[in-house]
Amino acid sequence: MKLRSLLLAAAGFAIGITGITETDRAYADELFFPVFVYRTGPYAPSGEPIANGFRDYYALLNKRDGGIEGLKVKTEECETKYNTKVGVECYEKLKNKHGGALLVNPYSTGLTYQLIPKAAVDNIPIISMGYGRTAAADGRVFKWVFNFPATYWSQASAFVNYVGDQEGGMANLKGKHIAHVHHNSAYGKEANPTLDTLSKKFGFKLTKLAVDHPGQEQKATWLQIRRKKPDWVFMSGWGVMNQVAIKEAATIGFPMDRFVGNWWSGSDADVVPAGDNSIGYKSTAMHSAGVKAKVMQDIIKHVYGGDKAAAKTNKVGEVLYNRGVYNAALATEAVRDAVKKSGGKKPNGDQVRAALESFTVDKDRLAKLGMSGFANPVSVSCRNHEGAAPGVFIQQWDGKQWKVKGDFVPAMSDVVRPMVEKAAAAYAKENNIKPRGC
Repeated sequence: MKLRSLLLAAAGFAIGITGITETDRAYADELFFPVFVYRTGPYAPSGEPIANGFRDYYALLNKRDGGIEGLKVKTEECETKYNTKVGVECYEKLKNKHGGALLVNPYSTGLTYQLIPKAAVDNIPIISMGYGRTAAADGRVFKWVFNFPATYWSQASAFVNYVGDQEGGMANLKGKHIAHVHHNSAYGKEANPTLDTLSKKFGFKLTKLAVDHPGQEQKATWLQIRRKKPDWVFMSGWGVMNQVAIKEAATIGFPMDRFVGNWWSGSDADVVPAGDNSIGYKSTAMHSAGVKAKVMQDIIKHVYGGDKAAAKTNKVGEVLYNRGVYNAALATEAVRDAVKKSGGKKPNGDQVRAALESFTVDKDRLAKLGMSGFANPVSVSCRNHEGAAPGVFIQQWDGKQWKVKGDFVPAMSDVVRPMVEKAAAAYAKENNIKPRGC
């Protein structure tokens, strides 16, 4: 007992002097990225390609580059089934493994909401790329949450911008009718405040139609659309809900080129089941589909050994696969910045958070990542965790592939940003948070 006590005391003394534990030493050369996946359950058709994209990009960094700045990338998946409670359990299980998570990508708005209060306590940044709580774009209140390259509110405003352009000008929106078919969840409802505000601003009629989880029964919803005859339908759907909606829209004869999904409603799994009936369907997008980008060619070469058939089986090039790759690339580049700033050593969560607050991916950096023409530049600041120039691309399904139509459509930041700051201030008041100066 005396010997054990002496050894424990010595170990504690050493930790007190150096601040380094044996666990720290064991994982000093590893950068851990937990991956929350849903390869099973009703949302598996959407979750699987995303998970594969993350997995393959992390593998690419290790196989092609030897990791990040000489440090090996370590990952571990945890199956959430897109269930918030299970997702929180995954977070608690993984957050301290392999020397500690450097950041997390919840890949669920519901889970993101639950993890926001934990982030500051655990010193683990959250990247909710294009989903989650929109108010988190205000970095003065949400120090640990980042939702670049655009929020749901910015996306919704860009959609209205697009509709205005298609109608011959924003003034022509007056008297038009837009229906929002949305998943009956925090995610699905997230765009509604923006659409409400813009409806009043531009004078278009707005009808909001909620679809209950998982979205397999929508006949009543589309009968309402047939009766109300909106000029445009915007959809915030997920998983099986999307393919059912497209089939139902075709059944009532709604014109596909006036049916626009958000960027979680525009994947291959959403349109292929409807066959030719889905031709013309559109969605917003934050990046391109397909395998033309160099990063996709590198994945096929280094991860799949040039086996294009195996790559295709694993969804390489599909919209949501590419989404996983894009998300993993931005996350690891922020960590790369933190590694460089720490002198080549493994950074801690706060150092990663600081790197995210000065995170910039310009055209040159996109080119180095093999993503020229794949996505728009990103520039984040302390005050603005969404990025400086949010907006969307519009892609359209031609029966075989997704093609981007037209130019980048900017968000109405003059409308959205004040809404973000108001919502963030309300959150700060409710949770006794003193906003930072930025």
